[in-house]
Amino acid sequence: MTDPAISETATDLAAPRDAVRVYPPGVTIIQRSQRGRSCAPAAGTVEELQRWLLLEAAGERELLLTFEALMWRMNAAGLPIDRATLHIGTLHPQLLGFAWNWRSSDGLCDEVQVPQATAETDAFKLNPLRWIFEQGIAIRRDPQDAAAQAEFPIMRDLAASGYTEYLALPLGGEGFRHAVTLATTRPGGFGDEHLAEIRRVLVLFTLHVERHIAARISTNALGAYLGPVAAAKVLSGDIKRGSGEPIRAIIWVSDMRGFTDLSDRLSGWDTITVLNAYFEVFVDAVLAQGGEVLKFIGDGLLAVFPLSDEGCAAGNAALAAAQAAQAGLTRLNLEPPPGLADVEGWRPLRAGIALHEGEVFFGNIGAPNRLDFTVIGPAVNEASRVEALQKTLGHNILITAAAARHISLPLEPLGEHPLRGVAAPMAILTPHEPAAARPQTAAS
Repeated sequence: MTDPAISETATDLAAPRDAVRVYPPGVTIIQRSQRGRSCAPAAGTVEELQRWLLLEAAGERELLLTFEALMWRMNAAGLPIDRATLHIGTLHPQLLGFAWNWRSSDGLCDEVQVPQATAETDAFKLNPLRWIFEQGIAIRRDPQDAAAQAEFPIMRDLAASGYTEYLALPLGGEGFRHAVTLATTRPGGFGDEHLAEIRRVLVLFTLHVERHIAARISTNALGAYLGPVAAAKVLSGDIKRGSGEPIRAIIWVSDMRGFTDLSDRLSGWDTITVLNAYFEVFVDAVLAQGGEVLKFIGDGLLAVFPLSDEGCAAGNAALAAAQAAQAGLTRLNLEPPPGLADVEGWRPLRAGIALHEGEVFFGNIGAPNRLDFTVIGPAVNEASRVEALQKTLGHNILITAAAARHISLPLEPLGEHPLRGVAAPMAILTPHEPAAARPQTAAS
């Protein structure tokens, strides 16, 4: 069995033809399984399939593998299903949900993630799934019927691929979008006995879907609020107050210049719009280089790039992220997205970034009934003090000598500078850049 992560962009809200796996833009294939019939018995009964769902299927940790095995077992039990999709909703600020797409024709089963924007596309609005999600009603259509093709464009594609009947059925999931679709190429479509047995099987399969959904929602929600590394630690049981570990890392502290004045001049909604656009640029830059975003503090951002034995990898990644963030901020000022372009008086946005190196405690801190997963330590405080020097030094990226030891690119020394609350002055450097490209000093 192969189960690789696939980075191509592609979803199956309206897959055109089975001959080629083509998906509408904006949806990502997470992983693919191609075990084929090898993951199920060559023959079986519906009763045996039900026993598998009750006793063995819970051993599968991936819903992709459970769904794939279910489809082949349904085939083995004489249920004439040639195409199936499973769709679930989730709690995530950017995702509409996930889908699993199976075909008997190519033996593949894909897991894809669907962005929120998909709900606004014509492919979704004219798809039977919309009826399921909005009204919770089952749909049964003959793809060869002209009226069905006029109602749902996907029927034309199914008819061209030889399908004779299509079912879309709701699956539990109160408050979320859950559905399964089934299609067959059997002449005359599904028989009444097939439909009765399919519904019996899906009642049990829904229990597995709900179990996987609960785990997926927990992962997505925690990942969105804590970051993937911290979320994984919490989900693994690392939730005791004081638990954690000391790590050495490149510490990133950034802060928007002039935010106090900006928030005084803009309405609350406009301030949020500006902050979201600004943080999107900076967070994307950090994540693209393998950093871990830990906390938003007003207009400030705290992130880390854990050090390893790979020489300057973490330091170079942190510097690359800082330079990408500043370049992205320049683009944002020049070409704001539509929502931000309608806000008056926010430009130009400027921000300072400090990179420092040191040992920090990475773990759970707080009260017994309210914890935060973050990093603390003198190095974090020092990084914050370095960032404050942006106001006087006139450079938007400041790097301490400690962090510079992990960076292989040329840096320009700016001398030693006293830091509030730090005993000895600290040597500060900045990436080498032409004088004309240097930002002017800006008060906070």
